[in-house]
Amino acid sequence: MSNSLVQDLIESGIHFGQRASNWNPKMQQYIYAKRQGIHIIDIKETVKGLLLAKRLLARTVADGKDICFVGTKRQAKDVLEQRVADVKMHYVTERWLGGTLTNFRTIRSRLKRLEELEAIEQTDNFASYSKKMESQLRRELRKIRRNLEGVRRMDKLPGAMVIVDVRLETTALREARKLGIPTIALIDTDGDPDQVDLPIPGNDDSMRSIDVIVRELCLAIAEGKQQRQGASGEGESVAGEGGEPKRRSARAQFRADDSTDGGEPTSEPVTSNAE
Repeated sequence: MSNSLVQDLIESGIHFGQRASNWNPKMQQYIYAKRQGIHIIDIKETVKGLLLAKRLLARTVADGKDICFVGTKRQAKDVLEQRVADVKMHYVTERWLGGTLTNFRTIRSRLKRLEELEAIEQTDNFASYSKKMESQLRRELRKIRRNLEGVRRMDKLPGAMVIVDVRLETTALREARKLGIPTIALIDTDGDPDQVDLPIPGNDDSMRSIDVIVRELCLAIAEGKQQRQGASGEGESVAGEGGEPKRRSARAQFRADDSTDGGEPTSEPVTSNAE
Protein backbone atom coordinates (compact mmCIF):
# COMPACT_ATOMS: atom_id res chain seq x y z
CA MET A 1 0.00 0.00 0.00
CA SER A 2 1.69 3.17 -1.19
CA ASN A 3 2.06 6.25 0.96
CA SER A 4 0.35 8.27 -1.78
CA LEU A 5 -2.78 6.15 -1.43
CA VAL A 6 -2.76 6.54 2.34
CA GLN A 7 -2.45 10.28 1.82
CA ASP A 8 -5.39 10.16 -0.60
CA LEU A 9 -7.46 8.39 2.04
CA ILE A 10 -6.62 10.97 4.68
CA GLU A 11 -7.22 13.93 2.36
CA SER A 12 -10.61 12.47 1.38
CA GLY A 13 -11.67 12.66 5.03
CA ILE A 14 -12.34 8.95 5.21
CA HIS A 15 -11.27 8.90 8.88
CA PHE A 16 -14.09 11.22 9.99
CA GLY A 17 -16.92 9.12 11.39
CA GLN A 18 -20.37 10.06 12.64
CA ARG A 19 -21.24 11.91 15.80
CA ALA A 20 -20.43 9.85 18.85
CA SER A 21 -24.10 9.94 19.87
CA ASN A 22 -25.01 8.06 16.66
CA TRP A 23 -22.36 5.36 16.82
CA ASN A 24 -22.83 1.60 16.71
CA PRO A 25 -20.88 -0.03 19.58
CA LYS A 26 -19.94 -2.88 17.24
CA MET A 27 -17.64 -0.40 15.46
CA GLN A 28 -15.55 0.12 18.60
CA GLN A 29 -12.57 -1.86 17.27
CA TYR A 30 -12.31 0.46 14.25
CA ILE A 31 -12.43 3.75 16.17
CA TYR A 32 -9.18 5.54 17.05
CA ALA A 33 -10.43 8.48 19.11
CA LYS A 34 -13.22 10.97 19.69
CA ARG A 35 -12.71 14.62 18.82
CA GLN A 36 -15.28 17.33 19.48
CA GLY A 37 -18.06 14.76 19.62
CA ILE A 38 -16.99 13.08 16.35
CA HIS A 39 -15.52 9.60 16.19
CA ILE A 40 -12.22 9.31 14.34
CA ILE A 41 -11.76 6.06 12.42
CA ASP A 42 -8.42 4.28 12.64
CA ILE A 43 -6.79 4.67 9.22
CA LYS A 44 -4.83 1.46 9.78
CA GLU A 45 -8.12 -0.43 10.02
CA THR A 46 -9.32 1.23 6.82
CA VAL A 47 -6.16 0.20 5.00
CA LYS A 48 -6.43 -3.35 6.35
CA GLY A 49 -10.02 -3.69 5.19
CA LEU A 50 -9.19 -2.21 1.79
CA LEU A 51 -6.31 -4.64 1.25
CA LEU A 52 -8.45 -7.63 2.18
CA ALA A 53 -11.24 -6.44 -0.09
CA LYS A 54 -8.90 -5.90 -3.04
CA ARG A 55 -7.46 -9.37 -2.63
CA LEU A 56 -10.91 -10.94 -2.48
CA LEU A 57 -12.13 -9.08 -5.57
CA ALA A 58 -9.01 -9.83 -7.61
CA ARG A 59 -9.29 -13.52 -6.74
CA THR A 60 -13.03 -13.64 -7.42
CA VAL A 61 -12.72 -11.97 -10.82
CA ALA A 62 -9.73 -14.14 -11.74
CA ASP A 63 -11.96 -17.15 -11.07
CA GLY A 64 -14.34 -15.96 -13.76
CA LYS A 65 -16.99 -14.32 -11.59
CA ASP A 66 -18.34 -10.77 -11.74
CA ILE A 67 -18.82 -8.12 -9.06
CA CYS A 68 -21.90 -6.06 -8.32
CA PHE A 69 -21.60 -2.64 -6.65
CA VAL A 70 -24.58 -1.20 -4.76
CA GLY A 71 -24.76 2.45 -3.74
CA THR A 72 -28.10 4.19 -4.01
CA LYS A 73 -27.15 7.29 -2.05
CA ARG A 74 -26.56 10.48 -4.01
CA GLN A 75 -22.84 10.68 -3.20
CA ALA A 76 -22.16 7.23 -4.68
CA LYS A 77 -24.15 7.48 -7.91
CA ASP A 78 -21.70 9.27 -10.22
CA VAL A 79 -18.69 7.44 -8.78
CA LEU A 80 -20.16 3.99 -9.41
CA GLU A 81 -21.57 4.80 -12.83
CA GLN A 82 -18.18 6.03 -14.01
CA ARG A 83 -15.61 3.78 -12.35
CA VAL A 84 -17.54 0.49 -12.28
CA ALA A 85 -18.64 0.92 -15.89
CA ASP A 86 -14.98 1.42 -16.86
CA VAL A 87 -14.13 -2.10 -15.65
CA LYS A 88 -17.35 -3.49 -17.16
CA MET A 89 -18.86 -4.70 -13.91
CA HIS A 90 -22.40 -4.31 -12.59
CA TYR A 91 -23.87 -1.61 -10.39
CA VAL A 92 -27.10 -0.41 -8.82
CA THR A 93 -27.38 3.31 -8.15
CA GLU A 94 -31.14 3.71 -8.09
CA ARG A 95 -33.57 1.92 -5.81
CA TRP A 96 -32.62 -1.70 -5.15
CA LEU A 97 -35.47 -3.79 -6.50
CA GLY A 98 -36.44 -6.54 -4.09
CA GLY A 99 -35.59 -9.89 -5.66
CA THR A 100 -32.75 -8.58 -7.83
CA LEU A 101 -30.74 -11.57 -6.63
CA THR A 102 -33.25 -13.95 -5.06
CA ASN A 103 -35.72 -13.62 -7.95
CA PHE A 104 -33.12 -13.25 -10.65
CA ARG A 105 -35.26 -14.88 -13.34
CA THR A 106 -37.88 -12.14 -13.05
CA ILE A 107 -35.21 -9.46 -13.29
CA ARG A 108 -33.88 -11.09 -16.46
CA SER A 109 -37.40 -11.03 -17.91
CA ARG A 110 -37.61 -7.30 -17.24
CA LEU A 111 -34.28 -6.83 -19.00
CA LYS A 112 -35.64 -8.72 -22.01
CA ARG A 113 -38.56 -6.32 -21.98
CA LEU A 114 -36.07 -3.45 -21.96
CA GLU A 115 -34.42 -4.87 -25.08
CA GLU A 116 -37.81 -5.18 -26.77
CA LEU A 117 -38.70 -1.56 -26.03
CA GLU A 118 -35.31 -0.34 -27.21
CA ALA A 119 -35.72 -2.30 -30.44
CA ILE A 120 -39.08 -0.62 -31.04
CA GLU A 121 -37.55 2.77 -30.31
CA GLN A 122 -34.75 2.18 -32.79
CA THR A 123 -37.04 0.77 -35.47
CA ASP A 124 -39.70 3.47 -35.77
CA ASN A 125 -39.39 5.53 -32.57
CA PHE A 126 -42.89 4.32 -31.51
CA ALA A 127 -44.45 5.97 -34.58
CA SER A 128 -46.69 2.95 -35.20
CA TYR A 129 -48.39 3.34 -31.82
CA SER A 130 -51.09 5.70 -30.66
CA LYS A 131 -50.06 8.74 -28.62
CA LYS A 132 -51.38 7.19 -25.44
CA MET A 133 -49.61 3.87 -26.00
CA GLU A 134 -46.42 5.67 -26.99
CA SER A 135 -46.49 7.62 -23.74
CA GLN A 136 -46.97 4.43 -21.72
CA LEU A 137 -44.19 2.58 -23.52
CA ARG A 138 -41.75 5.45 -23.17
CA ARG A 139 -42.53 5.72 -19.47
CA GLU A 140 -41.98 1.97 -19.07
CA LEU A 141 -38.71 2.21 -20.98
CA ARG A 142 -37.42 5.04 -18.80
CA LYS A 143 -38.37 3.21 -15.61
CA ILE A 144 -36.72 -0.09 -16.52
CA ARG A 145 -33.63 1.65 -17.87
CA ARG A 146 -33.30 3.79 -14.74
CA ASN A 147 -33.58 0.86 -12.35
CA LEU A 148 -31.76 -1.86 -14.27
CA GLU A 149 -29.30 -0.20 -16.63
CA GLY A 150 -26.35 -1.07 -14.40
CA VAL A 151 -27.19 -4.79 -14.25
CA ARG A 152 -28.48 -5.34 -17.77
CA ARG A 153 -25.43 -7.45 -18.67
CA MET A 154 -25.49 -9.47 -15.44
CA ASP A 155 -26.50 -12.88 -16.80
CA LYS A 156 -25.51 -14.79 -13.66
CA LEU A 157 -25.33 -14.13 -9.94
CA PRO A 158 -22.26 -12.08 -8.91
CA GLY A 159 -19.32 -13.69 -7.15
CA ALA A 160 -19.20 -10.83 -4.62
CA MET A 161 -20.97 -7.58 -3.81
CA VAL A 162 -19.61 -4.19 -2.80
CA ILE A 163 -21.94 -2.04 -0.70
CA VAL A 164 -21.76 1.68 0.07
CA ASP A 165 -23.58 2.36 3.37
CA VAL A 166 -24.96 -0.80 4.96
CA ARG A 167 -27.75 1.14 6.66
CA LEU A 168 -29.33 1.99 3.31
CA GLU A 169 -28.77 -1.30 1.53
CA THR A 170 -30.28 -3.76 4.01
CA THR A 171 -32.41 -5.50 1.37
CA ALA A 172 -29.42 -6.11 -0.89
CA LEU A 173 -27.43 -7.43 2.06
CA ARG A 174 -30.20 -9.80 3.09
CA GLU A 175 -30.45 -11.22 -0.42
CA ALA A 176 -26.68 -11.68 -0.65
CA ARG A 177 -26.63 -13.42 2.74
CA LYS A 178 -29.46 -15.73 1.71
CA LEU A 179 -27.59 -16.77 -1.44
CA GLY A 180 -24.18 -17.00 0.22
CA ILE A 181 -22.63 -14.19 -1.81
CA PRO A 182 -19.63 -12.59 -0.04
CA THR A 183 -20.10 -8.90 0.74
CA ILE A 184 -17.69 -5.99 1.10
CA ALA A 185 -18.86 -2.66 2.49
CA LEU A 186 -17.62 0.85 3.13
CA ILE A 187 -19.08 1.23 6.59
CA ASP A 188 -19.27 4.29 8.84
CA THR A 189 -19.27 4.35 12.65
CA ASP A 190 -23.07 4.12 12.72
CA GLY A 191 -23.15 0.87 10.73
CA ASP A 192 -23.20 -2.77 11.77
CA PRO A 193 -20.03 -4.59 10.62
CA ASP A 194 -21.60 -7.97 11.41
CA GLN A 195 -23.84 -7.57 8.37
CA VAL A 196 -20.92 -7.91 5.94
CA ASP A 197 -18.05 -10.31 5.40
CA LEU A 198 -15.34 -7.70 4.84
CA PRO A 199 -15.97 -4.23 6.31
CA ILE A 200 -13.89 -1.26 5.16
CA PRO A 201 -14.32 1.25 8.00
CA GLY A 202 -14.57 4.78 6.66
CA ASN A 203 -16.74 7.78 5.98
CA ASP A 204 -19.52 6.67 3.63
CA ASP A 205 -21.06 10.13 3.23
CA SER A 206 -18.12 11.82 1.49
CA MET A 207 -18.00 11.57 -2.30
CA ARG A 208 -14.21 11.82 -2.18
CA SER A 209 -13.83 8.92 0.25
CA ILE A 210 -16.25 6.79 -1.76
CA ASP A 211 -14.32 7.62 -4.91
CA VAL A 212 -10.95 6.59 -3.45
CA ILE A 213 -12.30 3.25 -2.18
CA VAL A 214 -14.18 2.42 -5.40
CA ARG A 215 -11.16 3.45 -7.47
CA GLU A 216 -8.91 1.01 -5.60
CA LEU A 217 -11.44 -1.80 -5.75
CA CYS A 218 -11.83 -1.30 -9.49
CA LEU A 219 -8.05 -1.50 -9.88
CA ALA A 220 -8.18 -4.88 -8.15
CA ILE A 221 -10.95 -5.95 -10.53
CA ALA A 222 -8.82 -4.93 -13.51
CA GLU A 223 -5.97 -6.99 -12.09
CA GLY A 224 -8.27 -9.98 -11.66
CA LYS A 225 -9.41 -9.64 -15.27
CA GLN A 226 -5.83 -9.83 -16.45
CA GLN A 227 -5.33 -12.99 -14.40
CA ARG A 228 -8.57 -14.39 -15.80
CA GLN A 229 -7.40 -13.88 -19.37
CA GLY A 230 -4.13 -15.66 -18.67
CA ALA A 231 -5.66 -18.56 -16.77
CA SER A 232 -7.24 -21.75 -18.05
CA GLY A 233 -10.44 -21.06 -16.13
CA GLU A 234 -10.08 -24.17 -14.01
CA GLY A 235 -8.42 -22.62 -10.98
CA GLU A 236 -9.75 -22.90 -7.48
CA SER A 237 -12.64 -20.53 -6.88
CA VAL A 238 -13.59 -18.63 -3.77
CA ALA A 239 -17.16 -19.62 -4.58
CA GLY A 240 -18.93 -22.89 -4.17
CA GLU A 241 -20.01 -25.09 -7.04
CA GLY A 242 -22.76 -23.93 -9.36
CA GLY A 243 -22.12 -20.24 -8.75
CA GLU A 244 -23.07 -20.43 -5.07
CA PRO A 245 -20.29 -18.55 -3.21
CA LYS A 246 -19.60 -19.69 0.34
CA ARG A 247 -20.44 -16.97 2.81
CA ARG A 248 -18.74 -16.20 6.11
CA SER A 249 -15.53 -17.90 5.04
CA ALA A 250 -14.22 -14.81 3.28
CA ARG A 251 -13.22 -12.77 6.31
CA ALA A 252 -11.53 -15.64 8.13
CA GLN A 253 -9.85 -16.87 4.96
CA PHE A 254 -8.25 -13.58 4.03
CA ARG A 255 -7.24 -12.76 7.59
CA ALA A 256 -5.54 -16.14 7.73
CA ASP A 257 -3.74 -15.32 4.49
CA ASP A 258 -2.43 -12.11 6.00
CA SER A 259 -0.89 -13.94 8.92
CA THR A 260 1.24 -16.01 6.55
CA ASP A 261 2.04 -13.88 3.52
CA GLY A 262 3.21 -10.73 5.22
CA GLY A 263 0.99 -8.64 2.98
CA GLU A 264 -0.68 -6.66 5.77
CA PRO A 265 0.71 -3.13 6.14
CA THR A 266 0.64 -3.19 9.94
CA SER A 267 4.07 -1.61 9.97
CA GLU A 268 2.98 1.24 7.71
CA PRO A 269 3.94 4.55 9.38
CA VAL A 270 0.35 5.75 9.41
CA THR A 271 -1.60 7.30 12.25
CA SER A 272 -5.15 8.43 12.54
CA ASN A 273 -4.25 11.77 14.04
CA ALA A 274 -4.64 13.64 10.77
CA GLU A 275 -7.80 15.66 10.48
